[in-house]
Amino acid sequence: MTTTPEMRLHPGAGHILDQEPVAGAAAVTAYQLRLMAYQLQLVAGFDDLVCIDAINFEPFDYQIRAARTALRRFRGRGLLSDEVGLGKTIEAGLVLKEYLMRQMVERVLILTPPGLVAQWQEELATKFGLTDFITNNDPRFRTYGSQAWTQFPRVIASLATARRAEHRKVITAQSYDLVIVDEAHHLKNRSSVSWKLVNALQKKYILLLTATPVQNRLSELYNLVTVLKPGQLKSPKEFSRQFVVRGDPRLPKNRGVLRELLSDVMVRHSRGQISIQLPPRRAHTIQLNLRPEEQSLYDGISTLSRRIMSEKSVTSAHRLGFRTLLREAGSSAGATRSTLLSLSEVVGLAPYRDQLLELAVEADSVQVSAKATALEKLLQGRARGGDDKVIVFTQFRATLDMLAQYLRDWGIEFALYHGGLTISQKDAAIKDFHTHLPVLLSTEAAGEGRNLQFCRAMVNFDLPWNPMRIEQRIGRIHRVGQDRPVDIFNLAAKGTIEDYVLEILDSKLNMFELVIGEVDMILGQLAEERDFEDIILEIWTQAGSGEELEDSMSELGDAMVNARGAYQRVKEYDDALFGEDFSTE
Repeated sequence: MTTTPEMRLHPGAGHILDQEPVAGAAAVTAYQLRLMAYQLQLVAGFDDLVCIDAINFEPFDYQIRAARTALRRFRGRGLLSDEVGLGKTIEAGLVLKEYLMRQMVERVLILTPPGLVAQWQEELATKFGLTDFITNNDPRFRTYGSQAWTQFPRVIASLATARRAEHRKVITAQSYDLVIVDEAHHLKNRSSVSWKLVNALQKKYILLLTATPVQNRLSELYNLVTVLKPGQLKSPKEFSRQFVVRGDPRLPKNRGVLRELLSDVMVRHSRGQISIQLPPRRAHTIQLNLRPEEQSLYDGISTLSRRIMSEKSVTSAHRLGFRTLLREAGSSAGATRSTLLSLSEVVGLAPYRDQLLELAVEADSVQVSAKATALEKLLQGRARGGDDKVIVFTQFRATLDMLAQYLRDWGIEFALYHGGLTISQKDAAIKDFHTHLPVLLSTEAAGEGRNLQFCRAMVNFDLPWNPMRIEQRIGRIHRVGQDRPVDIFNLAAKGTIEDYVLEILDSKLNMFELVIGEVDMILGQLAEERDFEDIILEIWTQAGSGEELEDSMSELGDAMVNARGAYQRVKEYDDALFGEDFSTE
């Protein structure tokens, strides 16, 4: 039913919902009036968010205020610029959920850096109950090629994928009700393909998310605001004349006028304004040597992977398969077996079939685990010290099953958590862990939306190469509600890819001391816009010797340190530029 302006202004419409039902022919009219009243209640102002009772968590007051500001004052076109770790994703999710519940949007496009695509999908599903978003990595999406953008109404995609010429042409021909761009500082350059894509999108509402709206010069701020509301800051020439100090592109003038103009599109909270205090977290690296049979298997897998992935004929599917294999090799021998067998059946890998099968047999024969031995000492030590509750993360189900058997042999009680469980089984596992079991063995599934702040110790039995995945694990226990220091134990075998990743992220970057979310900001400062995993894998496979590998990994570590310095300078600049002028207080 279409509502007219006169209908929207009807002052008593809401009370129709409370009337008693009537019989006969009048019932149809009564139903229509009640339906109209319901619609009227939904399209009323945004003083109260109807979505709050329909989400699976309790947002902070400032997040609700930010969402309400975006809906009311910004009219769905705004810049969410809270400091890192304060929940811009939550604020955008609230806006999205509110619009969906009010039936004001249908087609939605979310653009993010590659490493955040899966995280966005998980956040929307677990926190907001929005399970109908598909990612550009989904096989169903990829089946359609470039036409996928026309087939699915709600898409989460990497900006790098969307801006490719064959996709850009199709995307810009679509009409979207809502577009969300995460890490929107990637749009800072008006002449970039990314900026041109987002600016050309046909969109009714758009949210840009970034903790650092300005990185090098004030014109970057102009470029972001122009995507939201063309003309808000006038022309580039007029903006520069009125608001930028001549000779210094970073220094603003006429701050009062600029602030008034920005207040129509920008909300920003600083950590100092938000009374969120978390206890410290402490990282501990446990470096160990693989047992001889484990080392032999790891070396065999590494050598074969290098040889195959260095060939020009290698396909992206082959590369993905061997990336998985190498990650499994850092976890347990058992985790590699099924992948080795699967790869041996791939037609394009027929020349290597015998070697892959030999490695699978070798993996089957490995009956020891140096990491498991280290884990036993760690768990028994914490038990003797009176510490309870430890969550042990692994990426692979085969490793999870292995650890479950080990803990049974050690006489340690535990709960098991993985993606194959039903919702009720998952709930029961978390409840048992909370109430009386000392250990939770989990795949990445417990990193998805579960709040485990009653636990204060976490073991990374194996280490994801994606830093955001590591942060997601940490965020399960180091979060609001945690009232004790948190300990993070990382197990890494010497000379493995995990060992190099940990050296870069922990020893050089001090990742475990950073605020959740800062690692991605730092990665964004790297010269190349590629997944950290892709960079690591390329270095590993192209190294001609151990010395070359050491040098290349060291260079990447140095680049990360420089990127952290660049991020810190940008953060300080934005803090000085915006201060506390754009909070919702």
